[in-house]
Amino acid sequence: MPLRLRAFFRLFLSLVLGCAAALHAPAALAGLKPNELAIVINEDDPDSVAVGAYYRQRRDIPAANVVKVRIPGKPQRLTPAQFRLLKEEIDSKLGPTIQAVLMIWTTPYAVDCNSLTGAYTLGFDGAQCAKTCAAGQPSPYFNSKSARPLTDHAMRPSMLLPISSVKEAKALIDRGVAAGFRTVPATAYYLATSEKARNTRAGFFPPPGRVPARRLTTKVIQGDVLEGARDVLIYQTGMAQVAKLDTLQFVPGALADHLTSLGGDLLGTSQMSSLRWLEAGATASYGTVSEPCNHWQKFPNPTVLLRRYLGGDSAIEAYWKSVAWPAQGLFIGEPLAAPYRATSRGR
Repeated sequence: MPLRLRAFFRLFLSLVLGCAAALHAPAALAGLKPNELAIVINEDDPDSVAVGAYYRQRRDIPAANVVKVRIPGKPQRLTPAQFRLLKEEIDSKLGPTIQAVLMIWTTPYAVDCNSLTGAYTLGFDGAQCAKTCAAGQPSPYFNSKSARPLTDHAMRPSMLLPISSVKEAKALIDRGVAAGFRTVPATAYYLATSEKARNTRAGFFPPPGRVPARRLTTKVIQGDVLEGARDVLIYQTGMAQVAKLDTLQFVPGALADHLTSLGGDLLGTSQMSSLRWLEAGATASYGTVSEPCNHWQKFPNPTVLLRRYLGGDSAIEAYWKSVAWPAQGLFIGEPLAAPYRATSRGR
């Protein structure tokens, strides 16, 4: 058995055996703070400017952490050369205390076959574009306990805060902020669907149960649709199109994503865009921007995501730590949402 396969087989066993432990993760006392997050604003996009100003005010982001760039024309995808210049410009304006980056716009969201967030954080992976279904480069941050990714792993996790409208973007930010004030009763829903090829994460679903200390219930459902739930903290499924989102109520800080090929192609029409999760009320989501095939490693691992989020990580930390091969994956939403961080109470 090749070394890479052996390593992932051991990882698979450790995660499956650790499912129950995910339900009893201790609260974190440290994690990403507002003064460690840089926000990047596109001055050629008035909505980016307006939402960036609102985010800075709501999250008390220091003025020194604001990076202003110009990206004319709102392209959906950048060429590697365009991306290199953008990354160099952003990085040149970041101080050594910046641990993560939030880009505030909808487009661009990809660099060739890479997501913008994957390329920014780990570097553009041109080899992945030669065969997008091939295995990805492993992320050193996967399932990490680190609260300082730049310090510990020489990388800055990044996220995109998309803007369907200024009003919706502000509501998304408000949900992230609200998540930090009190823990509400909630449920994590995991669906094993009839689309068998999209169920590769089902073996990592945490077992059904309750976590009284977090006021959380976990449910595993055999079915294609979740309908009428009013307490959604996590919703993970495998479908090209997810129905009945308009019947759901997401709690502040909710994370939701679907395993399908092109959820991260935000303005694409062939499959459901990850934007639909945010529009339905989730606070953060994830999707791939090019055909990844159904490698579970290219999508958020349910056990890792739950463990890290319950342990107090912010949305950007928990989501990034849950993806083993993130080059094609786009992380979107409000990064600082942290409903289970002990030190967040009373903010």
